[in-house]
Amino acid sequence: MYTSLASFHASWQYESESTQKLLDRLTDASLSHSLYPGGRTVGRLAWHIAQTIPEMLRRTGLAVSGAGEHDAVPTHAADIAAAYRTAAASLSEQLGAHWTDATLRETDDMYGETWPRGLTLDVLIKHQAHHRGQLTVGMRQAGLVIPGMYGPAKEEWTAMGVPAPE
Repeated sequence: MYTSLASFHASWQYESESTQKLLDRLTDASLSHSLYPGGRTVGRLAWHIAQTIPEMLRRTGLAVSGAGEHDAVPTHAADIAAAYRTAAASLSEQLGAHWTDATLRETDDMYGETWPRGLTLDVLIKHQAHHRGQLTVGMRQAGLVIPGMYGPAKEEWTAMGVPAPE
């Protein structure tokens, strides 16, 4: 749980940039790839990540710009990446304009539970990381190169002239 906006902003900057790098690698063709038979497609999963920022934070009273909760999955990868970029930036702007460190202790009804706002921000980041992991698997299956986030990806090791770990 976050107890200061500064600590959240430091995490959010890295995490949202990592997510943006991933979404920027999507192609229109990759969006229809299913992770498993009957499962979410790469496009649906990426869109869910973008939609969650405004959806979750609107429950706290913030007016975060971005995709609507029930908006259809775009057919163009660039539209998903742009929607995420808008929502991620809007979240930072809204927090700066409307919340303080004290606000992080206030509570909201979140999906039938009562969460302090500092927890909501923590769940947002963990939710995004969870789905980002799923998305990297689907993107690999669809033949895309994945950027490193918490260390080099296979292709990045090669570019550094170092064998990738087994």
